[in-house]
Amino acid sequence: MIKDITVEAAPRAQRGKNEARRLRRQGQIPAVLYGGGKDSVPVSVNAKQINHILQSATGHNTIFQVAIAGGSREAAMLADWQVDPLRGDLLHTDLLRIDLTKSLRAMVPIVTQGDAKGVKTQGGLLEIVTREVEVECLPQNIPEHITINVTDLGVGEAIRVKDVPADDRYRLTSDPEKILVHVIMLKKEEEKPAEAVVEAEAAAVPAEPEVIKKGKQVEEGEAAEGEKKEGKEKGKK
Repeated sequence: MIKDITVEAAPRAQRGKNEARRLRRQGQIPAVLYGGGKDSVPVSVNAKQINHILQSATGHNTIFQVAIAGGSREAAMLADWQVDPLRGDLLHTDLLRIDLTKSLRAMVPIVTQGDAKGVKTQGGLLEIVTREVEVECLPQNIPEHITINVTDLGVGEAIRVKDVPADDRYRLTSDPEKILVHVIMLKKEEEKPAEAVVEAEAAAVPAEPEVIKKGKQVEEGEAAEGEKKEGKEKGKK
């Protein structure tokens, strides 16, 4: 999807971790512009501009202009990017030159439409198995997303890549048998037999405290000892 966006880039003469840290302190990140049958050019770009593109509706499929200081303007898109796993800051990005007259392949997100009957009337759960599919088309025809209608989907049924309606603007190149979405039945906990329930309830009744049992044993022992003493006294008499 072509957007009226221009990313300002500056040639990078130095490389390495120290240079990368210096650029990031200035709000820039290291980048490489490559492809299109031309040499790769190391540049630095504004991190906020790249973040804005990634968070837009077209995301990494956005086609924009790269304006290199002292050089020409070229159409490009984000081919790859690295993010700090802890802070979420952009660390690096690769910019791919785009020839607007030639077809390319891109990954496009899947969006569902409607309420599946398997969920509404059969107690199932709609599960998205594949969130992106690959398409081949001209750069200006890359769709923001591909919508699939799940209204008639019942429990145990699935929509595969081959079930997606054809479109004149692009061609799906993902595996035709790949499942995109399906409706599954949630497993219910099996009911326990009545006898098992009774046994479980009986097991749940707290046992008599041990101190009471010991007390009874002591009392019984004392009673027995008393009887022995009483018998000895009668024998003496």
